[in-house]
This record gives sequence, structure tokens and C-alpha cells, in this order.
Amino acid sequence: MTDRIIVIDGSQGEGGGQILRTCVGLSAAMGIPVRVTAIRAGRDRPGLRPQHLAAVRAAAAVCAGQVTDAEIGSQELTFIPGQPQAGQFRLDIGTAGSGTLVLQTIIPALLMADGDSDVTVTGGTHNPLAPCFEYLRDVYAVLASAANAQIYLEMARAGFYPSGGGEIRMQVQGLGAPDGLSPLRLSDRGQLRHIEGISAASYCLAAHIIDRQTQQALGRLAKANLRATIEQAVWETFSPGTVVFLRAVFAKAVAGFFSLGARPKSAEQVADESVENLLAFMDSPGAVDAHAADQLLTIAALCPDESRYLAERPTDHLRTNAQVIRELTGRQIDIAPAEGGAALVTVHEWAE
Repeated sequence: MTDRIIVIDGSQGEGGGQILRTCVGLSAAMGIPVRVTAIRAGRDRPGLRPQHLAAVRAAAAVCAGQVTDAEIGSQELTFIPGQPQAGQFRLDIGTAGSGTLVLQTIIPALLMADGDSDVTVTGGTHNPLAPCFEYLRDVYAVLASAANAQIYLEMARAGFYPSGGGEIRMQVQGLGAPDGLSPLRLSDRGQLRHIEGISAASYCLAAHIIDRQTQQALGRLAKANLRATIEQAVWETFSPGTVVFLRAVFAKAVAGFFSLGARPKSAEQVADESVENLLAFMDSPGAVDAHAADQLLTIAALCPDESRYLAERPTDHLRTNAQVIRELTGRQIDIAPAEGGAALVTVHEWAE
């Protein structure tokens, strides 16, 4: 651990909450003190919102860290980490904010802990602009396992906006040190094995919504000569909501796509959005989808060896996350254009 505090501009790039989560997550994992300024400065409501504050507090909890200036609306904070520690943690966002983003924030530190951890988080499980629970479990955690990151997840209750109240339980196998991680090498997804998914809705909504989502998704995929199996589910939730999640399983990788219901979006539109994103990925040579590309960076940044993976396409989130990690750790990260609009992401080995 160094005593020097790294200052990160939270308004750079796409300027969202991911900058803050990456900073405190890697700070907790690597023992790097950090000060984040101009947090979400360009947003309609700048500064920390409850879900961002929950992520900061979670990161502090898993490393016995100290935080100053962390309060709702704050646009600057300082995070001084302690040592990553295994244990049992219960985190309550207090709103419908994304529980999956809070969990992704603390996974790096829990991987560096000497021992296994159990975490329960309550809040939102299916949020716009955040990975849904199924994506976290069936895509992110599966891809992370290629780096020897063992992450197990279950959803005790779904939670939609505005009431939230969802609950996710996570177990993480601590490796104790960065050399317990393996480099990610995902430059070829291999042959498509199958497509699977789930069409789900709250119990208080009409049953035909789930059927319409399912049939629309299956029909759209059939027109593209793709067969799929889609599970149907009815969930007890505090607020009504629907979701269609699709996962493409390849010989060497997985990719995921989801859409949420909202007024006045029809059930067919929910299905169409998921299918269209999947079809766009199928037209790309990418080994990992665009969202996984930036989410995997924090794990690749911990491994001392070189990681390489072919992203579906470069995004502002990917570029911003890479730049933040460069500034925070000094690690060299390249994002090079590749055939078919894809991007080859290379996290170079630690310099001697």
C-alpha cells in the first residue's frame, strides 16, 4: 500500500458513477488511496446518489477503509483503504438502486481477501443502465471464472423501481493475492452452442405479458434461423416490472442481453430490444459483449499477467474505465480497432 493519494477526475469520459465504483473498488483491492473529484458533475443531479454512496460504503466495509466527504450530493470524496478481508456482509442500498453494481464494486477486494465471503445486498435487481441479476450470474460470473474468479450468486427476491426490495446473495472465493488470478484470453467465442433465456414479470401483472414476451422473442429469433429455449417466471415484487433476458452460449464464451418493461412499452417491444441486441452481437466477431468488455477490466487489472479479449465494440464506458484504471494503477491498457467494428482490449502485464 502506498501513502500517496491518487486524484481522479470523476467528470472525464462518460462521467458517470462507474468512475467512482472503479476507483473505490480497485482502491479497496489494491491498497491505493484515492480522491475522486467532480463526481457525476455533468448529471442532472450531480454528486453521490444513494446507490453510489452504498457502493462506497460497501467498498469500505470489505477492506476496513476510511472515507471522508461521503454523503448524498457530495462531488468529492477521499477513500483510504485498509486490507481486504473475508467475512459476512449485509448491504442495504435503501432504495431501488442497483444491487448488482454494488456487488461488482466489491468483488475485486473480496477476490484479494484471504478467505471466502458471503454477501447479501438488498435494493434493485433489475435496473436500467445496470446489469440485471441474470446477467451478473450467467454472463459476468461465467466469464470471470476464466480468470479463476469464483463468484456464486442467487436471487432471493426480485426488485424493480421504484420500491426495490430485491435481495441478492453472493459468495466469493478469496484468492489472497493477485497471482491467484489467471489472465483473461477471450479472443474467439467459438461456435454457437445454444440460446436460452427467461421471460419474467411481477405476479400483479397480467399473465399474458410473459407469454407475449416469450413468443415475440422466439419468433424473432426463428426468423433469424436461431432456436432458443426461454423459461417463464412469475415473481413476487414490491413494484411491478417485467424483463426479457437472453444468453448466447458459445464454445468458448457467453454473452447476454436484456430489456425491462416500462410504460408505455409493449411486451413485444421488451422482447424486440433483447433480440435486436443479441442479433447485433451475432453480426460481430466479438468474444464478449459490449457491457462485459468494460466490466471485466477491473478483474483483468488485478491479474499481473497480460489479458486480452475481443469486445463486440468499443464504448464510452470501456474507454473511460480503461483511462481511470491507467491513472489509478499505472497499468497499460490498449483498445485497438478490430475487424467488423470490434475492439481488441489488451491489459498489459505489470511493468517490472
